[in-house]
Amino acid sequence: MRHLRAVCAIADSGSVRKAARQLGMTQPSLTTQLHRIEKALGGQLFFREASGSRPTPLGYSVLCRARPIVAEMRALVEEIATVSVREKGARLHIGSTNSRAVAGWLRRLRVRLPETDTTIRTDVSANALLQMVVMGQLDVAFVHEVEGAPLRVPEGLVEHELIAREPQFIAMSDSHPAAARTVVRVQDLADDQWMVDPTVDGEWAGLRRVWAAAGVKPRVVHGDYLTAVDLVTAGEVVTPCQPTARPRQGMAIRPLHGDPLAVRLFMACRPDGSPAAPADALFADLTSSYMEIAWSSAAYRDWLVRHDGPLPVGI
Repeated sequence: MRHLRAVCAIADSGSVRKAARQLGMTQPSLTTQLHRIEKALGGQLFFREASGSRPTPLGYSVLCRARPIVAEMRALVEEIATVSVREKGARLHIGSTNSRAVAGWLRRLRVRLPETDTTIRTDVSANALLQMVVMGQLDVAFVHEVEGAPLRVPEGLVEHELIAREPQFIAMSDSHPAAARTVVRVQDLADDQWMVDPTVDGEWAGLRRVWAAAGVKPRVVHGDYLTAVDLVTAGEVVTPCQPTARPRQGMAIRPLHGDPLAVRLFMACRPDGSPAAPADALFADLTSSYMEIAWSSAAYRDWLVRHDGPLPVGI
């Protein structure tokens, strides 16, 4: 069953790297497992291409048999889990891409559902989280979708949109010449080195679109946004950030002129919601948490005031 799930995950995600993250494995481990499966079956299951992994004719044949088996096993697991919830008490599994709103969301959920075992799963890949909701591994997921780079939202999921277009800001050293401005142009950062996390779904494509529109070709270094703080404050890189990001000592956070980089924020769940609470209640707590963080973030608050929304005055 583990091998069948691996084959399905690679086919659904389109790459071994993304499938490994979805399955909670390292890429080398999944690659080794795939080689063992192919050896056992006597043929190659996927074409390895620059754009990802595509099933071979043998792969399609295996997938036709594997998908119903995996689906039946998933249904069995969900049925057993439902019985377990009734016997042991309710559980709520939520997922999220990186957001400061998550802590407040969890706090509100624990107040609303004191008898519920609430857990959180975070991942840089919104697509992986959405797949986990479909598979029953998560009840809901709060994710962001980079403008111009649509997510692969699985059929059947219900979306609750929090904000249609959240502007993404830029983090730079407070000694950067552009930090003296209220709003920064992309052209002001053309000579800087940008740090980009290529594992964030849609991020790389979104930034390339912004640079092309501005007519700049900055130097790029790949890295993890969560560990970029030291490089930003040292003046080594600039990096996109959420408008709710908390500035650190030596760092300035500024909006980009015209807001060329933006994301859509939404919560996704299955049509039947969660046994722990209605989807509307979960979304209401998420909305309250986001508003609290948004209006307490100085740079974002100033932007919201200048643009007359799109959020009501915060808590």
